[in-house]
Amino acid sequence: MNQNTNKTVLILGANSDVAKQCIKQYIEKGFSVIAASRNTDSLENFVMENNLNSKVSILSFDVVDFDSHQEFYDELPVKPHIVVYAAGFLADNEKALRDFKGTHQMMMVNYMGAVSILNIIAMDESNKNLERIIGLSSLSGVRGRKSNFVYGSTKAAFTTYLAGLRQELASKNIKVNALVIGYINTKINAGLELNKSLMMEPDYVAKFIVNAGNSFTIVPNFKWKIIYLILKVLPESLVAKLP
Repeated sequence: MNQNTNKTVLILGANSDVAKQCIKQYIEKGFSVIAASRNTDSLENFVMENNLNSKVSILSFDVVDFDSHQEFYDELPVKPHIVVYAAGFLADNEKALRDFKGTHQMMMVNYMGAVSILNIIAMDESNKNLERIIGLSSLSGVRGRKSNFVYGSTKAAFTTYLAGLRQELASKNIKVNALVIGYINTKINAGLELNKSLMMEPDYVAKFIVNAGNSFTIVPNFKWKIIYLILKVLPESLVAKLP
């Protein structure tokens, strides 16, 4: 019998391309999945097309409706062993600088909504199931760069939150991971001029999520690991010359 047969994964923002691949891969490892998203129609179609109905529960969840988060969590059919926060929103940097709506939406989806629901989950003393929380962050949050610093700032905040949450939950033996991700061939990046040689597929990234280990920072793909390390140590004068 698969040791994960009686374990449940809660995926928040489950309609993303990476999250959908996570659903498939978690099920292959024997988990049951609660897939939560505003767009439940798309999720239902995905589950039906892939014959996953028996292993997936689909729930409506609005990341930016903070007042609904406690009720959403309280009404879960089972408290999760693993939680994946995969929700994300990207607005063009130039537009975000001139129109606060895009900036505000990125703040709410990428950071505020994450903190709201993950605080509720992490502080539930009654849930003895919880083993791991995984957040999907971005290389954009490693250093501020003029092409995407508004989006990057929300991801930097999320990574910092996850780092502190990891320390908070360490005594309970609950692991927290931050996936620091580069370019992915997904709908959120459709139409952007990105380096094709650095592009990763959703199923490739999902493998790193589903097989997350003890390390806090997980950077899929060796090319992106090199970029990550360079960004961490690059002098500010050189960072300023980056696009």
